[in-house]
Amino acid sequence: MGIDKIIRSCLIASLLMLPARGNEKTEPLQIDRAEQLLAANVQLIDVRTKEEWDESHLKGAKLVTVTEDDFLAKAVLDPEKEVLVYCRSGKRSAIAAEKLRAAGYAVHEISGGITAWVEAGKPVEKGTPHDTGKQADKP
Repeated sequence: MGIDKIIRSCLIASLLMLPARGNEKTEPLQIDRAEQLLAANVQLIDVRTKEEWDESHLKGAKLVTVTEDDFLAKAVLDPEKEVLVYCRSGKRSAIAAEKLRAAGYAVHEISGGITAWVEAGKPVEKGTPHDTGKQADKP
């Protein structure tokens, strides 16, 4: 193989690895970085099911189930603010993040989801209200 072919192949491979503008994928955030974003008033979305939400969720999260057909319409997000999404372990939040990025949002995911959050000893809430994004009342 000639040097020209090698250079051409490397150039093409480099171009293919560049993300599309506005849709840059970021690595899932570690718990401490996610906490920093939460303190900065990021939009927090729980993409799990209502049953999972009722078991536990992060304070201030809004429930928007990613598997529903109208996920983007139900999200009702400010396009000027960053979005932080999470699920149980990271798979559904990756799907949600991809959909949100395609719609033009700046999105981050919590690495390991709520499972990693709880394992790190971070607080969660239980119960409703599940559709308002407000924290649950404490007894």
